[in-house]
Amino acid sequence: MQGVHVCSPPSVLRQPLPPTLARPSWRRAMRALAPAALACLLTLISPALLAWDSQRIQQTISRLEPRATAAVQPLLLLLREASVLDEVARLSAVNDFYNQRVVFGEDLSVWGVTDYWASPLETLARGAGDCEDYAIAKYFSLLAAGVPDARLRLVYARVIQARPGDAAVAHMVLAYYAAPGAEPLILDNLVSDVRGASRRADLVPVFSFNIEGLWSGVDVVSSGDPAARLFRWRELLAKVREEGFL
Repeated sequence: MQGVHVCSPPSVLRQPLPPTLARPSWRRAMRALAPAALACLLTLISPALLAWDSQRIQQTISRLEPRATAAVQPLLLLLREASVLDEVARLSAVNDFYNQRVVFGEDLSVWGVTDYWASPLETLARGAGDCEDYAIAKYFSLLAAGVPDARLRLVYARVIQARPGDAAVAHMVLAYYAAPGAEPLILDNLVSDVRGASRRADLVPVFSFNIEGLWSGVDVVSSGDPAARLFRWRELLAKVREEGFL
């Protein structure tokens, strides 16, 4: 795969882990609902049923500069619209949203440091981020839209290059498991549509994690608490909680 963006290997892992880890048209689904019916559905969704605090997110947005506020506001509509879709359609909605609005940029050029994990609001405010920022933004947005955490994993992987002899590069994607042991669907900033893992032979999983656990490769048995092993993750969780995503 030529032209692949290289993401920084997570400096947070100080020792290696043991080796263990289409596209439905959500727009058509939304258009299939009569406008009045859609408005009714969105009104009936109680904020208490969504995994995000709209008021706190609004407060965070109000502290941003006007350009950033305009970039973040569509996220609130996305979260409400996606919450009435089936889960696979939600994946496509969120994947499209970030792939279309965020420009790839290395941490050093975007944040001035070599390794930074941005919150979804930070990524949208800057309009740029690396592979980790795309995956993180999609993960927390899907949680906010009601997808269970157990079905989502952030996956640190290596991308096998198309040309023989080229070194594999570090990358991060988001994986969705409809059921334990099912083939995951992959959300990636390098590919426009959501694809099954069997169609992503270029990805070699190294480890995966979510709020609930940390896994080596594609294992089903957790290797421990990710917050204890990944200090960037621990910092990120504190930030997204403060912003209202959790």
